[in-house]
Amino acid sequence: MAAAGPSVFLLMVNGQVESAQFPEFDNLYCKYCFVYGQDWAPTAGLEEGISQITSKSRDACQALVWNFPIDITFKSTNPFGWPQIVLSVYGPDVFGNDVVRGYGAVHVPFSPGRHKRTIPMFVPESTSKLQKFTSVDN
Repeated sequence: MAAAGPSVFLLMVNGQVESAQFPEFDNLYCKYCFVYGQDWAPTAGLEEGISQITSKSRDACQALVWNFPIDITFKSTNPFGWPQIVLSVYGPDVFGNDVVRGYGAVHVPFSPGRHKRTIPMFVPESTSKLQKFTSVDN
């Protein structure tokens, strides 16, 4: 009799990166990727993606709306290394170069159902006075 292999479970993630608040910036796009432990493997869907460039809405909220779809399925033998989604937001500087405007991460929810997550975005700070001077948007 053949020995049974380890049992696996599936984690299906579908949803969207809806919008962001970056009051001081416009014309931004979003990248996402998943990070996960070594026992995890994607079985369907995309591990990373890039959105379209969006402009601020013209209402008082001034949201940057992407409605960027996400659909991926993972399999694993244990929950260690539960997947996280990592978001990076990019936009042009005064010279037209794409620079990171913020990045953040959140674990995929542990329980089934509909979830809404707000991800705090961290903004890198220039280390030298020259970098600070050239990174200023006017």
